[in-house]
Parts: sequence; C-alpha cells; structure tokens
Amino acid sequence: MMSDDLKNVHVFPSVKEAGYAAGRAIEAKILTLQQQKSQIRMIFAAAPSQDFMLEYLTRSEKIQWHKITAFNMDEYVGLAADASQSFSQYLERNLFSKVSIHEKHTISTSGNVLDQIALFSELLESEPIDIVCLGIGENGHLAFNDPPVADFNDPDVIKLVELDLVCRQQQVNDKCFSDLDEVPLTAVTLTIPTLMRGDALFCVVVGPHKKEAVRHALRSPVSTTWPATVLRQHGNCQYFFDDEAYSDVAVIRA
Repeated sequence: MMSDDLKNVHVFPSVKEAGYAAGRAIEAKILTLQQQKSQIRMIFAAAPSQDFMLEYLTRSEKIQWHKITAFNMDEYVGLAADASQSFSQYLERNLFSKVSIHEKHTISTSGNVLDQIALFSELLESEPIDIVCLGIGENGHLAFNDPPVADFNDPDVIKLVELDLVCRQQQVNDKCFSDLDEVPLTAVTLTIPTLMRGDALFCVVVGPHKKEAVRHALRSPVSTTWPATVLRQHGNCQYFFDDEAYSDVAVIRA
C-alpha cells in the first residue's frame, strides 16, 4: 500500500512484507546500476528492522554481488571485535557470509578509533555512494546521530559520539542487550551529511515502538530534535513501514 499524500511512503500489514518490499526496491535499483556501472557502493544499517530486507537481497538470483562494495554506518566503542552485538558481526551473519561481495569495509573500534575514523573517511569519500539502506531510531536518530549530537551541516564524514539514553534503551528493547548497563556509552557513526549524499536512500522502519519516531519523521518540522526529519529533504528516499510503525501517522491522516 502507498500513502496517498506521500508517494515515496509504502506501508504493509507485516514486518516481513515491509522488509521484502524494500528488498525488491533495492534489488531493482541495483539491477539498473549493474547496467550502468562496473562497481556499486552501498552503505548498510545493522539492526533487527533490516532482517527481512537483507534476507530478500541475499536470496536474489539477479544481483551481481561481485560488483558491490559495502560499508556499515556505525559501530559501538568498547565491545570485543567478535561480540555478537557488534554491527560488523550482524552484517557478517546476515549479509556478507551469504554472498560473494566484491569488498566490505566495516568500522573497527578495537584499535585507535581516530585512525579508523581517518581511514573510513578516506574510503567513503573516494567515490560517490549509490545506495544507503537505513532505519530510524526510537529517538529519530539516523545511524548513531542522536538528537544531542545530530548536525545537518556536520563537517565530518564520520565521528565519535556519546549515545543518549533513549538510544541505549532501544538496544535493550530490540533484545540486542539484556540490560542497559551492557550497552556501550559511545560509538562511531557516519554523519548525517554523509548519509544524505547517497544517491538513493531506502528506509525500513517497523514495529509499534517506532510509531512516534515515524510520525515525527514524516510530520514534524525538519530539525535535529527528530533527526530523521531531514530525510524529507532528500530527493530520492523511499520509506517502508509496517502498519504498527505507521499507525500514528495513519491516525493523523484520518
């Protein structure tokens, strides 16, 4: 289903249907790019909301993964490199181990974080980013750009940030951590301008715990109070929601 007044908003009865629809749209974009470019550069979020989208993509028989270079968009500081909660491990489990990707670049925070920031900045700026697959946090964050640190004109490509309480609690709500005390206090994240420079953005947001963030993202004034509002200023961003995530917006529209 498509929203009447937001033609880039797609709403589905279930989490799986929303994820698979996003997967189909991303696949279609990749197939077009495969005809135009020898290499495609993509940035991936790592969160439960992305599960079904990634499942669809890894099952595609049409995507030429040997043409794709992948980046992750954020990573905790303070976790062991092989911790199951790390975003690089999430992408390894759900994507990289299932396809023959050309190159994968994941943020390492086990060594000198500033060195990694410099390296990742260079990698990201070497060529344009074609596709960004992202979600929206309960506090409206994009990657780990929580409201206190979000900057729509950020001069950095990637930066070290402190995570706010709502963001850290979300990681417990998502069952990534069993207790708030286990969630790291800091992380490295791509900045909002870096994400917005992607040519095509595909945003998957599901579940009742995201409905307030979705309502603000689509209806509130564009500001860092709800960072995801800035997505409305991108010329090619598609949203994929399940009914529960979209429910507050649907009430307003009624």
